[in-house]
Amino acid sequence: MDEEILKKLDESSIIIFNKLTNQEDIDLVYSISEKTKCKLLPVLKHCNTMGAMKLLPPLNKDELLELIKNVKCLYIMGENPAMCNGDVLKSLDFLITQSIIMNETCNLSNVVLPASCWAEKEGTFTNTERRVQLIRKAVNPPGDALEDWIIIKKLAEKLGYKDKFNYNRAEDIFNEIRKVTPQYRGITYKRLKIGGIHWPCLDENHPGTKILHRERFLTDNGRGKIFPVEYREVAELPDKNYPFILTTGRIIFHYHTGTMTRRSRTLVEEINEPFIEINPEDANALKILEGDLVKVISRRGEITAKAKITEDIKRGVVFMPFHFVEANPNVLTNTALDELCKIPELKVCAVRIEKIN
Repeated sequence: MDEEILKKLDESSIIIFNKLTNQEDIDLVYSISEKTKCKLLPVLKHCNTMGAMKLLPPLNKDELLELIKNVKCLYIMGENPAMCNGDVLKSLDFLITQSIIMNETCNLSNVVLPASCWAEKEGTFTNTERRVQLIRKAVNPPGDALEDWIIIKKLAEKLGYKDKFNYNRAEDIFNEIRKVTPQYRGITYKRLKIGGIHWPCLDENHPGTKILHRERFLTDNGRGKIFPVEYREVAELPDKNYPFILTTGRIIFHYHTGTMTRRSRTLVEEINEPFIEINPEDANALKILEGDLVKVISRRGEITAKAKITEDIKRGVVFMPFHFVEANPNVLTNTALDELCKIPELKVCAVRIEKIN
């Protein structure tokens, strides 16, 4: 990278989103960070994603779905994978879902366990800057809903593991985490009542670590590893049969599978139906007008949506949100995996568009 550009980046921040998924991009970001004084700030999608990453095994969602093919029973908490991997779930003999709201995955389940949302339980959240924060219950869960840990404890008791799940409150579980996870060892509920603490916090006198790698990296010599990367084309490029690049993502009014946002009257009034953004020149060539119904077809399937003509999208590219189960673009996208990250190319594939008369 040009040295002048690197100088301008000094004292800036590099914000990492979930779309940063392939190894080349990750290596480039870390290379820039090591050459400058830039700080890395991962902005993750869900509450406690950072906490879960620190405590759970390093398997991504697609590796887990591959494992599902070899199991008969699956227990899902707080996810809605049926929107993009419904066929895999249908192969199970028994499916249990633990959720705060009924969704497409719940509809495939043999058993649905009603859970509580963030305001209905005690515990901690670890945010994207590694700050562990204490939360207190504001209201009781509705109906038969229970806090997640209580559901798991009751299930363990039914399976004969009462002695292994001898917890009476969320704090008991956090204290066990402290024992087995050195980065959390110095964090206590008592300290968290005063304010959040950044891990690693190695003992109860440690103030926490607001900035990682300030003096050295976690390598043998304390230096970061820097090496060049080269651009690599995606697995599927446009051709004469599928001339457009489809990319997918979110819109401001909805989130992910729309499980919660599509229940909000205010948000639904803004938009509650699938659409595809098309550049005006491409739309003119296909004789497509604003609001026309079109088929979007890839090598893997087809869906129907209304056309939205906009100069916000460039020629040769079309965009669809993935919030609407009735026209889910994940039916179209490519599951080719990045060799190192094992993450599929769900953000880009080749499609064609046909106007529905």
